[in-house]
Amino acid sequence: MKKIHILGIIIIAVAIGAILTTLNSTSTYASFSEAEQSPDNEFHVVGKLNRDKEMVYDPKLDANIFTFYMKDNAGMEKKVILHKNKPQDFERSEQIVLIGKVNGEVFEASDILMKCPSKYNDGKPQAAK
Repeated sequence: MKKIHILGIIIIAVAIGAILTTLNSTSTYASFSEAEQSPDNEFHVVGKLNRDKEMVYDPKLDANIFTFYMKDNAGMEKKVILHKNKPQDFERSEQIVLIGKVNGEVFEASDILMKCPSKYNDGKPQAAK
């Protein structure tokens, strides 16, 4: 075998290894109940904020802890501990995607993505509240 063939085989093997590693480390969308079944894995949980329950953020005590309650798309509700500061316009969010793991009775989120209401509705400006 020529050196170029050996080099090509090595490059292909490294590329396959990189692809398999990337696929294994990606998290998936799930519900709270699915995340409870695999507490060691990280999941993306989609849901809505429960505005009826308390939200606690005290930056004087700890600026990187924000707790609230969220109901996933399957209807299950959990207390969420976000290990970041409270996002701006959090209460206005229509949908929330949490990234994290279940730890006992709470969901420990390392990151959050929010879908906020659009300011572009039918070409009409929204009235100020």
